[in-house]
Amino acid sequence: MRLRKSRRFMNQINVVPYIDVMLVLLIIFMVTAPLINPGQIELPSVGQTLKQPMAPMQVEIRADKSLHLRDLAKSAAERRVTKEELVEAVIEQQQRNPEQSVVIAADKAVRYEEVISVLDMLQQKQVKKVGLLTKPRAG
Repeated sequence: MRLRKSRRFMNQINVVPYIDVMLVLLIIFMVTAPLINPGQIELPSVGQTLKQPMAPMQVEIRADKSLHLRDLAKSAAERRVTKEELVEAVIEQQQRNPEQSVVIAADKAVRYEEVISVLDMLQQKQVKKVGLLTKPRAG
């Protein structure tokens, strides 16, 4: 009778092939990394000046639902206007300066639908660059 050798289970993993593969990949990356061209960024020169953005026209909606228009590009003075006068003044100003934006600043006590009605009215008349002005949160 022959004696059979009992097979022992191997409880270790041979990691040598994995190390070989990792070293080959490392060499490939080290050789190809200097060949890759980084993106080029075109920076402005010192002699050029950037155009400053125009100060916006500010439409204020007060708690009593009255509208006040302030053109910050001209002066800080404000004038009380009706909805029709507001649209006319904004369209006229944007025909002269198409880059000038319009911001709507509403009192906290004003209902949301009042703000939306002014915003909608300006957008229906094809007034460009209309936004809402908010107070930044402290803290």
